[in-house]
Amino acid sequence: MALTHFDKDGNAHMVDVTGKAITDRVATATARVVMLPETLALVTERRAKKGDVLAVAQLAGIMAAKRTSDLIPLCHPLPITRVAVELETDETLPGVRIEATVRTTGQTGVEMEALTAASVAALTVYDMLKAAERSMRIEGVEVVLKDGGKSGRYEART
Repeated sequence: MALTHFDKDGNAHMVDVTGKAITDRVATATARVVMLPETLALVTERRAKKGDVLAVAQLAGIMAAKRTSDLIPLCHPLPITRVAVELETDETLPGVRIEATVRTTGQTGVEMEALTAASVAALTVYDMLKAAERSMRIEGVEVVLKDGGKSGRYEART
């Protein structure tokens, strides 16, 4: 398989998508922030000193998706049509589960935008709770769904 972000001489370049079809595209990425039960209680009981952890992390994820091309070299700026970031507490983890879905109608996919949204939401959860627990872990950052474009549909095995 050829790597598309390198030219014939091995130099990095932005892929030319001019000839690609404009299609509806969607990607969903997930992440988890694993923490101690007492840290999770700060979230569920809304006692975190920095405020509503889930609401702030949701907004951070949405904003991050919109700025992906500023953060990831060679990533195309896209006309994003929808970003949804959902966070839910999970006592069995214990921690916060994050799912970010991004949609566009364009010539290239939105996997990077979904991954960025999930990652930044997870980083925000960590930032807002780090005074209570520095041993939190961010895990499971992955694309679980991608659809649209020439390569079609991909779904991660669950």
